[in-house]
Formats: sequence, C-alpha cells, structure tokens
Amino acid sequence: MTYYRATAAPGPAHEALRGEVACDTCIVGGGLAGLGTALGLAERGLGDGVVLLEAARVGEGASGRNGGFVFGGFSRGEDRLLADLGQARASALYAGTTDAVERIRSRIDRHAIDCERVEAGVLWANWFRDPAVLRERQALLARHFGVEWEWVPRERLRGQLHTERYSDALFEPRAFHFHPLKYVQGIARAAAGLGVAVHEASPAVGLSRDGAGWRVDTPDGRVRAQRVVLACGGYLAGLRREVDAGVLPIATYAMATEPLGERLGEVMATRAAVYDTRFAFDYYRPLPDTRLLWGGRISVRERSPAAVARLLRRDLLRVFPQLAGVRIEHAWSGLMSYARHEMPQVGMIDDGLWLAQAFGGHGVAPTTFAGELLAAAIAEGDTRWRELCDYGLVSALKPAGFVGAQLRYWWLQALDGWKDLREGRAE
Repeated sequence: MTYYRATAAPGPAHEALRGEVACDTCIVGGGLAGLGTALGLAERGLGDGVVLLEAARVGEGASGRNGGFVFGGFSRGEDRLLADLGQARASALYAGTTDAVERIRSRIDRHAIDCERVEAGVLWANWFRDPAVLRERQALLARHFGVEWEWVPRERLRGQLHTERYSDALFEPRAFHFHPLKYVQGIARAAAGLGVAVHEASPAVGLSRDGAGWRVDTPDGRVRAQRVVLACGGYLAGLRREVDAGVLPIATYAMATEPLGERLGEVMATRAAVYDTRFAFDYYRPLPDTRLLWGGRISVRERSPAAVARLLRRDLLRVFPQLAGVRIEHAWSGLMSYARHEMPQVGMIDDGLWLAQAFGGHGVAPTTFAGELLAAAIAEGDTRWRELCDYGLVSALKPAGFVGAQLRYWWLQALDGWKDLREGRAE
C-alpha cells in the first residue's frame, strides 16, 4: 500500500455505475486530468451534465501516488520547448502550467481541501560541480519565460541540506508540495458537490459510436454521451487503439521512511521539496509527520515494494549516509504515460472524442492545465488546446519503444555516472 493510501481517509464512496444514463460529457479516468476537466465544467455551470467513470478509486493511478511536487513546466525541457515553438508559443504554454499551480492553490482554499500543503518551494540541487547547468536554466527562464528562480550558493544550501552531495542550487519560490491523494479526493468531492456524477469501480470496457454521440459501456452499466474525454494516463483503458499506441506506460518508484522525529533535522533544515540535476534524479520531501518521502528511477516494469525499497534505500544513503538503519515503512511503484515527444497529448481526436494523456513524470500542474483547456473548449469553444497540436498522437512504437526507452534511460544514467567519474565523485 502506498503511504498516501495508508494516510488518506477512505472518503465518501462513489457508487459504481449501474444501468443506463445519458449525459452531455462522459469522462473516463478519475485522476487529475479527468477530475480537472469535470471540475472545470462544473465551475462553468455544467456539472449536472457530466458523468465520470473510474475503474478503481479516484486517484488510484499516478495522480494519487506521485511525489507531490506542484510546480511549473513539462517533462520536455524549456530549452527544447523554445526551439520547437518559438518565444511566444513556448512562453504561453509554460505560463499555462504556472497558472495551473495557482489554480491548484486556489482550489485547495476554495474547497477547504486538507491535503497537507507545504508552502516552502522547491530546490533544484546541482549533483555536479559545474554550475553551468544552473546558470543556463536560470537565465533561460528569466529571459524567455519571465520566471525568476533564486540562486542558492553552496554554503547556504549545505545549511539547508546536510549532505556533501550537492554544490549550488536554484530555488523555485512559488512551488509547493502536498499529499496528492488527499487533493484528488478533495477535487472529486468538489466536483460531485457541483453536480458531477462520479462513479468508482466502473471500468470503461467499450467505446462506440451512438448516432451523433458516443456510448461507453461498463460491466454493469452504460453511458450515452454527446462527447467523451479519455484521461486514463499510463493505465490504458483499451478503448481506442491509436490512443493506447500513443504512449508508453513507464514505472517510477517511491518510498516513505518511518517517522524520523529529531533525526529529520540531521538531514534537512528546510521544508522545501528537492530534486537534483541528473537525468536519473532523486526527488524527496519532508512530510508533516517527520517522515522522508523519497522517489526516483524509471523502468519499463513495476517492481514489488521490497525491491523498490532496496533500490531507493541505496539512493537515499548516497545523499544522506547519516540515515543508515532507518526503516522503510512504505514502498510502491506507479505508471506514468510518456509520449515520444515528452509532451502531453491533449485535444480532440474524433468528432466529440477528446483526449488528455502523456504527462510523464511532471504531471500535477500540466494535468490541471489540460483539464482547464478541455473544459474551456467543451463549454466555451475555446481553441487554446490547439497550441499543443504540434505534440499529437504519434506512435510510441511498442513493443520496441519499451526497449528503446529502457536503453535510453540506462545510457543517460551512464552519462551521469561518467560525469561523476570525471569529477572524482563516483562510488
């Protein structure tokens, strides 16, 4: 069981769909993208016309088991986004994610969602000695995206993170971190309170044309809808071949220690969340109950909790050897959806059929952004979603894509190791 599931209240049950219902919009997927679309429609007064189907429980997939970082940007780096789209379009898309950070913050306040929000920012710590990677990104963000990340010199950083592993860092002050599952549950409650019919334990097992609209079948029910939104992420529903073919479900790993009490102060004197500058980076954050949540690595396969704990404990001790002997109480893996272009696939793919997937490992703000784009498109005819059309439904080339993804990860991980070796820091 994930730490999040173990510490979240069960919440109100959303009954499984039974029988036949008709609606304006049927959303398949109870994660942040699907719920964000549902809540966006409900906030526009259209909640009574929305039915949301979740195969298990809301937040069961990546939305309820991620690192809990809430910050701007996409999996595709800002430099590549700029090269792809030019200044104006790249800046507008990036601003959509920073606006989404503020939207999440305001929804927490408006709907009184108790999700352990920690307003302490995010540190991007340099694993290597060469500060160029920090300087270049800081300058690019300021010049082209209007975003100011603060420089944290080595001496100050070591007062915050008690490790010899890092040199300098950048600090993103408007970012925060939270309990993602509690947030997802809160968004589901808010959407249901505004008229959205949320159904758990209702996997979509069939999708077909129904006159001018669509029919979605579940084991015990059926939805007839004018339009359908597919928001299943890495947990593919098997409803449209080209949709499933467009992404690779990629696993990542996370764990939570036992409560550390005063020992937490031995490793951190900040409440900020942290990730580092390697391709195969670690990410971690202190939890309100003094645990340390730690995550990292990607793979084409999920692993058992015991295997995850073994892998990540080793990573933890490379940074904080003073935590030797600490007990790992929760460890888990989860599936992200990656497209070959490392950008979300968002938009209309057939008449009345919408899509939101491929958020990779940087999804909390982009899923919220996507939900708002789709809600505005459906309710108001807003065409901003077309700004993502350059990153469409391209084949992930499965099964060869899995092999390619794993080989690429190992190659980039090896480059990290080679840079460590050159700096005389390899272990």
